[in-house]
Amino acid sequence: MKAITQLLTAASATLFAGSALAQTLALGAPLPAVEQKNQDGQLVKLAEAGAKGYTLVYFYPKADTPGCTKQACSLRDSYAKLTDQAVKIFGVSTDKVEAQKAFKDKYKLPFDLLADADQKVVTAFGVPTTLTFAKRQAFLFKDGKLVWSDLSASTDKQAEDVLKFLATPAN
Repeated sequence: MKAITQLLTAASATLFAGSALAQTLALGAPLPAVEQKNQDGQLVKLAEAGAKGYTLVYFYPKADTPGCTKQACSLRDSYAKLTDQAVKIFGVSTDKVEAQKAFKDKYKLPFDLLADADQKVVTAFGVPTTLTFAKRQAFLFKDGKLVWSDLSASTDKQAEDVLKFLATPAN
């Protein structure tokens, strides 16, 4: 029995290690110089893409699941307001390119979705994972520097939260 308990403890520690080891970005941190393929298989270099203006990088656990769909559609439905504020948007999950493509097409998402199956972006941002699923989080950069983060990102209010931050006088 003791051996089974030790085995289960070790397995749990390995399974959830991503959550314990993640080092979240601090305000003022640079946009990580990481690259990943988007839903069309094209390489996106985040630091280059976000060097000027606002860049929102948001993470979600799994494409085309209820909460992730609400989060993406919140940003889609407020896309005009966000782009009026010169915000570029990148969604990131550990799904493969094909799943990201299907998700983007199904919900007519007007922004890139990065397929981070190897978790390069998740790791660079310090986003915790459970199994292989990224925690729902959002990071807003201005001219390549982190100005706002939401470490317990909302589903249907993601755009509202970003717009509220952008409306504060200091921004």
